[in-house]
Amino acid sequence: MKKHILYTCMVLGMASCNDFLTENPTGQLTTGSSVSSPEIARAFVDGAYSQITTFNNGGGGWGGNNASLVEFMTGKADGNSQTEAFKFFNLEYDARAFYIDNWWSGMYSGIARANLAIQKIGEITTLPAATKTNMIAEARAMRALYYFQLVRMFGDIPKITTLITSLDDVQTPRSPVKEIYDEIIIPDLLEAEKSTLPWRDTAGRMSMGAIKTLLAHVYLTYAGFPAQGGMPAYTESAKRSKEIIDNGAFSLFAEYTDMIMPASRNQTEFIFQVQHEKDIRNNGLTPVTLPAFNGIASYSDEYGGLLPRKEFVESFEKGDKRAKEKQFFYTYYKGHPSDYPAGDPRRDSLNLGGYYIYKWFDKQAIDSDAKANINYTIYRYAEVLLMYAEASNRVEGKPNAQAQKALNDIRKRAQLPAVTTTNVDEFEKAVWAERYFELCYEGKMWFDMLRTRKVRNDLTKQWDNFVGHKTVYSKTFAEKNLLLPIPQRETDNNKSLQQNIGF
Repeated sequence: MKKHILYTCMVLGMASCNDFLTENPTGQLTTGSSVSSPEIARAFVDGAYSQITTFNNGGGGWGGNNASLVEFMTGKADGNSQTEAFKFFNLEYDARAFYIDNWWSGMYSGIARANLAIQKIGEITTLPAATKTNMIAEARAMRALYYFQLVRMFGDIPKITTLITSLDDVQTPRSPVKEIYDEIIIPDLLEAEKSTLPWRDTAGRMSMGAIKTLLAHVYLTYAGFPAQGGMPAYTESAKRSKEIIDNGAFSLFAEYTDMIMPASRNQTEFIFQVQHEKDIRNNGLTPVTLPAFNGIASYSDEYGGLLPRKEFVESFEKGDKRAKEKQFFYTYYKGHPSDYPAGDPRRDSLNLGGYYIYKWFDKQAIDSDAKANINYTIYRYAEVLLMYAEASNRVEGKPNAQAQKALNDIRKRAQLPAVTTTNVDEFEKAVWAERYFELCYEGKMWFDMLRTRKVRNDLTKQWDNFVGHKTVYSKTFAEKNLLLPIPQRETDNNKSLQQNIGF
């Protein structure tokens, strides 16, 4: 049988983010390679992480980034036309959209590498049992993450848990959403949960904290639409998030700006991130979120590819620190010396004419070297607090003291008054609103809309039903918008795939 070549890296050290990203090639690993040493086993596991960069790199044309897709879909983000943004604002996207294809191929590539790691490490006989269990736990958790992203985007999807060794294996039909959860995502995470991985991994790999956070999020999503797992799923979500809170391994940063300091990577509030290192792999969102052509950065291109909508920013509660200058957003910055001559007052302060996202503002990269060195966050502790508040409120029929504290710890940092309601529905909506504001432009809002079937209207500040909600672009969400289309390239190659309704 023909061997399928997998190019991966040998990671010999786990002490730092730099070690994790540094590639020291030792040759080619193939599906037929034997796992003959701990180093090769480690290389197979690290291969499972290789596609995590899909979360915030790549994209659809000049100024594009894969992260933009789920932000554009909310109707609460903007971007220049070269990013394909207009297709999503106008709800005119189709199965040929770059972003959609990028996500599908990136996630399935990650799944293939995770499958390979699980199989190969399972074959090894010389590793200590705990080491082997932990390595497989990492690969399973990554596979669960990739599938979780896919199933929320596309609904029913092909279920692939073994290596593809023939073209016949490519003709795999779609399996129901609930089956993907019940037979892959949840079992993978429950198995990973049995490992002895540390609660935090400062090199950026999967940890027990990351596994339990992902499991809490999976169960919270499973409780809602479309799986509608209900109370048992809320119970499991609350259990995992409470374990994380009680463990004490994570805590909130004192200042929001701590989150854009390179020294903060994988520390304090950050639970799981896409790893970046300036001389190895830069964070692609930093230049993408710069104001277009304003001359504030050392980057040759300032894309303006992903921007916050004015209506959203101005819907924050009065006095919310997050909406203040250079917290989550910014409206002015100094002009860069390469664009403004000495003596020009814009060298000191330049009004940018609107709001821009500050969450990926790497000052060193913008001012000096154009090499963004901050990570992209998939999970941070603030979300754990909000997941516990939401899930436990549903389980108990009202917010308990710990749920109230969890929500109000988020609000306290934002310099907002405490929420005091004990009504289950009012408290839930308060938590949903905090998720919108606290986690904005971190790839969360769109998926919250899908699982709750509710959208916060920035103009009325009320909760609209998803189907029938009119965006600020005067476009109305329909039933078809609950799922993205299967990429055209996939339906062309796999005749067993049926396209989602409406595409």
